[in-house]
Amino acid sequence: MRIRDFEIDQLRRGEKQSIWLDIAARAGGSDWRLPLQTVIGAEAGPTLLVLAGVHGDEYEGIAAIPQVYRAIKPQDLRGCLLMAPVCNMPAYEALQRASPIDGLNLARVFPGDVDGSITRQIAFWLTRKLLSRADFLIDLHTGGIAYEMPTLIGYLHDGGELGQASQAAAAAFGAPVMWGHPLPLPPGRSISAATTLGIPSLYTEAPGGAGCDPDVVACFCDGVTNVMKHLGMIRGGLRQRRLTHHLLGDGNLDTVIDAPGDGFFQREVSLLENVKRGQRLGAILDPTGAEMAPVEADQAGLIIMLRGIPPVKVGDGIAHITQPYHSGL
Repeated sequence: MRIRDFEIDQLRRGEKQSIWLDIAARAGGSDWRLPLQTVIGAEAGPTLLVLAGVHGDEYEGIAAIPQVYRAIKPQDLRGCLLMAPVCNMPAYEALQRASPIDGLNLARVFPGDVDGSITRQIAFWLTRKLLSRADFLIDLHTGGIAYEMPTLIGYLHDGGELGQASQAAAAAFGAPVMWGHPLPLPPGRSISAATTLGIPSLYTEAPGGAGCDPDVVACFCDGVTNVMKHLGMIRGGLRQRRLTHHLLGDGNLDTVIDAPGDGFFQREVSLLENVKRGQRLGAILDPTGAEMAPVEADQAGLIIMLRGIPPVKVGDGIAHITQPYHSGL
């Protein structure tokens, strides 16, 4: 089915199905397609949209969505569950973060452009056909191949209705780390598009790497299910991880400590370590092991992101530092 012809209202109550939606033509005569798994409850209720594979090298969310799909029965569901396990098929097929076709990062071009390149078209149709019809969004991310992050749930930190709904759902999700982001959110993200539409949202991060960590997959499955319980879509108690850190920051991972030159990054700190401004985080080495440049903290706080792949080029992201949450903020 062409995605422009897809309508949520055409889905039949009490049924679940996996479908493919054609987005745009690709070389060779076939189409770029979006997989969509839907569960329509026997009773009316909220619509939850869950996305994964927005970056093509982030695998735990891609693994989690089919597991949630298999576990949810329409007769037990109140509302509508929409899940897209691989949003960025060009990047996924290329085993990389961004699209090899247009070089764009899908997580930076929402709400997209129907007349744009393939990445912008994907963002447009995700926004038009799915996000705009949702009552809540969860976007499942990890650090991908290049970066390491703690398993966390990110939410909008704001005193308004959207912020309160987002933070309450983040607490229900049950990840070890909660990371709140005050307005304005960085542009181009699914969550910033959701905020513009008045839709509360969450997103995840996790350690990343080239594999697919079963514990992270289980955390994501439990978290999505917990949010469904929190929204009154299904019954049951919450299965949560113990909260170890509650953090606050802008969440903009485009603004990070960059590699000052090409070389091999040898780190000297760990994720969630508390560092001081100017503290050494590591160094850039040449192939003989000689130090070419130190890498230092640009502020005091906790390390929320670290480079996972040691070889770096000048300008590659090395680390990001954020702050602990204080209830008075």
